[in-house]
Amino acid sequence: MKLTLRYLVIIAALFTFNPVFSQQKGLITGTVQDLNTGKALSSVTITVDALSISTLSDSSGRFRMDVPVGTYKISASLVGYLAQLKYNIVVGSGNPQLVNFELQPQLNNLKEVNISFSRAKSAVATDMVTPLSVQQLTTEEIKSSPGGNFDVSKVVQTLPGVGISNGVGERNDIIVRGGAPNENVYYLDGIEIPVLNHFQTQGSSGGAQGILNVSFIESLKLSSSAFDSRYDNPLASTFVIRQREGNSERLSGNARVSFTETALTLEGPLSKNTTFLASARKSYLSFLFKLIDLPIRPDFDDFQYKVTHKFNAKTKLTAIGLGAIDRFSFAPTKKSTLENTYVLRSTPYINQWNYTAGFNLNHQIENGYLNFTLSRNVFDNTLDKFEDERQEESKRSLRVQSQEAENKFRFDINKFLNGWKLSAGLMAQLVGYKTDLFNKVSNEITNAQGDVVVPEKVIRFNNDIDFWKYGVFFQSSKNLFNEKLLFSAGIRSDLNSFTEEGNNPLKTLSPRLSLAYHLSAKWDVSASVGTYFKIPTYTMLGYLDNSGEALNKNMDYIQSTHYVLGTQFLPRNDLRFTLETFYKRYNNYPVSVANGTSLANQGAEYASVGSEQVLSVGEGETYGVELFVQQKLVRNFFYVASYSYVVSKFSGLNQKLISSSWDNRHLLSLTLGYKLKRNWDLGLKYRYAGGSPYTPFDLQASQQNYLTLGTGIADYSRLNTERLSPFSQLDFRVDKRINFRKTALNLYVDIQNILKNENDSFPKYTFKRTEDNSGFLTTDGQPLQNNGSNGIPFILNTKSGNLIPSFGCIFEF
Repeated sequence: MKLTLRYLVIIAALFTFNPVFSQQKGLITGTVQDLNTGKALSSVTITVDALSISTLSDSSGRFRMDVPVGTYKISASLVGYLAQLKYNIVVGSGNPQLVNFELQPQLNNLKEVNISFSRAKSAVATDMVTPLSVQQLTTEEIKSSPGGNFDVSKVVQTLPGVGISNGVGERNDIIVRGGAPNENVYYLDGIEIPVLNHFQTQGSSGGAQGILNVSFIESLKLSSSAFDSRYDNPLASTFVIRQREGNSERLSGNARVSFTETALTLEGPLSKNTTFLASARKSYLSFLFKLIDLPIRPDFDDFQYKVTHKFNAKTKLTAIGLGAIDRFSFAPTKKSTLENTYVLRSTPYINQWNYTAGFNLNHQIENGYLNFTLSRNVFDNTLDKFEDERQEESKRSLRVQSQEAENKFRFDINKFLNGWKLSAGLMAQLVGYKTDLFNKVSNEITNAQGDVVVPEKVIRFNNDIDFWKYGVFFQSSKNLFNEKLLFSAGIRSDLNSFTEEGNNPLKTLSPRLSLAYHLSAKWDVSASVGTYFKIPTYTMLGYLDNSGEALNKNMDYIQSTHYVLGTQFLPRNDLRFTLETFYKRYNNYPVSVANGTSLANQGAEYASVGSEQVLSVGEGETYGVELFVQQKLVRNFFYVASYSYVVSKFSGLNQKLISSSWDNRHLLSLTLGYKLKRNWDLGLKYRYAGGSPYTPFDLQASQQNYLTLGTGIADYSRLNTERLSPFSQLDFRVDKRINFRKTALNLYVDIQNILKNENDSFPKYTFKRTEDNSGFLTTDGQPLQNNGSNGIPFILNTKSGNLIPSFGCIFEF
């Protein structure tokens, strides 16, 4: 309680700092284009709500406006198009505020459009490809999310159907509608980015901290079903992230400094037709963790850039890149505890680096556009782990030296003809995967006479493979019956040159159909059905047994079929209610031969997943209901609330459906925001999730192998029969913006878990230690035997209830 009061006093002190400046001006700039064709729209009226200020876009679709600093609603309207209204546009005296509009053609009844836009069209025309299961976030919503700490991966965990990995610390696993984290795909300006987080788990996903710089992001769209067929490999969701272009008027940027990291962003013109965005970030988490006496020492650096060049009004070239360097090591703590010792013994040393770089060429044609995309991404992962914390080769229990590389080409053509939006394209990828793996699964077990009862089990192989992936797609959509019914359909097939049946296009033929019907001025109903496929992870495909045989070449693509029914109610332009039910059926899911369980029932931590023999025989199902309410910023107040009930079950070799690691059941999120006078913003976010399932320990096997593994061994005969207590957390944030003449300073305090709720961690198996924690206690007072037979087992049931404050400032120039 004293600690909480201390932070509240600091916040109160910040409130007393209220410098008064004369009325400052800010700049709004942006572009307007046709949603379907990408064509720049001129003579579009841009209006700032509550101000008698408006302007028109020029021949290239650009506009700029000087307005007093503040928060506004901004609209764009043009005869023949549905008007568009954007909320919570924060204008300061530092960086220009970029606002881009994409207007939907109004095919019928081409009258002058009212700025409030047509209620009869707004509900249906939200997305002409995925009319349901879509949520969107703006850059302002990401930046100001309490507890988000400018991390996209954390912010999306508040959306409907998105679960959390409670029990494994502050991980960024994104679990959508009960699916595994690696069932999501991420696209940045049309280029796929396989690695989204620092310290990512190879073969899975997640990590400790997002890589993306939120200053680059213009919008994020999450689709949890009814996927556009242009995207390969999604089973749970697609994340389509759009980055803004750099400031075309002058060199500008921002610097962010907090207790954990420093980030610098620069942007500006390189020439008349070329702009850039570039950033670099460095963490000093290891220094902070040393101060608070934690055994882990994580550090990371990342970079990001975007360069845009316009050859002419019809052709634009975009170059993007992002990458990261991650280091995860350990050090003894001043205060030696059983928990700290467990961390040191059980967690591998991690060294990773990754990058994605690519080019996108967009060329407008009559009633449409072409996209050519060329990119390369590499993920290099090194893991080391030793028995008893002794970094000697003879004591090694794990070594992973692995690298994944993908070289990708994508092409698509998009046309808008007679009300039909048509898209078709193809992709080809050259994949390289190499790994050198040593994993001691268990020690040999001997009897009292020294005879080997159970031999040592070790996985050891070195592999280097190359193969091709390729695919084709077609997508169409149209508003029918006087724009009452939105029809969308697509088909896709993916192939590869590695697996035994990878070149059979019929094996991955994936049709999808979506319908949205406009019942009235306020109500819509939507439905979709679709089948989707994902290639097994490279850690699975590249696995070799100790004789060098590739045992997983006979794997099939994982299949998931979605059925979704939903409704949307829009009582006002700024208020939205949605209700959706879904059912997903999985086939060909990977099952471990070693323990007979589905990989969906094993969870994920900071290591590597999938380097073992697996069979494509598992099945699964997830189903549930989602309720979502969003009130846009009106009269200084906004809120977002969602509740989801999600069931997730998967089967192993016994074909029995069992609760998966992602089976949280109840998910609740509530975010509130309030804007005070003098540029003060307050935010509050509450999250609740049902407890995650877990598997109890096999006490005998755990005792025999603890010294080698540093962890316990699960009893798979009782798979996921236990659950953690529910997770809950309240986060609070306050922002203060100070505007100067041509610069601005943002001060913020972001406090996670302000009520200090104690949430469960997964149980940990260890041995009891002496009072000073210098060694192990034994039943006979003798040194601990190699097989652990005289050790005293102890289950750590730890809870985490730390209040985590983050103070920082952002200087815009």
